[in-house]
Amino acid sequence: MSFADTLDILYEDNHCLALNKPAGWPTTHFDGKDETVDRLAKSYLKEKYDKPGNVFLGVVHRLDKPVSGSLLFARTSKSAARLCEQFREGMVEKQYWAVVEDPPKPTERVPWSMSDSGSLEDYLKKDEPKARVEVVPKETPGAQFARLLFIVRGRHNGLTWLELRPHTGRKHQLRVQLANRGCPIYGDLKYGGDHVFGHGIGLHARSLTFLHPTSKEPITLKAEVPKIWRGRFAHLLASSP
Repeated sequence: MSFADTLDILYEDNHCLALNKPAGWPTTHFDGKDETVDRLAKSYLKEKYDKPGNVFLGVVHRLDKPVSGSLLFARTSKSAARLCEQFREGMVEKQYWAVVEDPPKPTERVPWSMSDSGSLEDYLKKDEPKARVEVVPKETPGAQFARLLFIVRGRHNGLTWLELRPHTGRKHQLRVQLANRGCPIYGDLKYGGDHVFGHGIGLHARSLTFLHPTSKEPITLKAEVPKIWRGRFAHLLASSP
């Protein structure tokens, strides 16, 4: 089988490569044990362009292992530097879709039970020994400010479908901020979810808008949700106005 058959390519030119990351795959390797999306992408480029030796691929941002969706890589070191700067400076517009489990009874902690749009603001801190992130008081040493906007896209049978636009890029930010309000992302056992959802969780990087590293033209990537979403959340996805 060709590597091209295993990848859902969203955009490709001499400077960038973007794909729809499958849930359950790490973006890049840390300990070398798991197969990773960046290795697969390198193999794809090596095969397609018959490149000898190592293939350059710059990792400019990451998606958590259980998260699916729009993932961008750089194909040159110059492009990597420029794209990394855009992510660092908050110039990249990210839109996620999340399916969350509603609490048994609506509370004031759940803003989308009161309004169809709004924002969430918290201070987060990594708990390295537990490999988790926690919401902490503002004055906690090492606490980082986190903000995201939400819009309700649908509701059905105890689940809510949210569109999320993070203004900050903290580790596990969306997962922690939602779970802290008693509404963990569907399938996110790490942060209090009750269900198993294949190899992933109900969080999908729906779109990514960035400036092309050489032409400076805005480019929007849009990734379709995994098939498992169409089955498990069929009624919820159909509930969108």
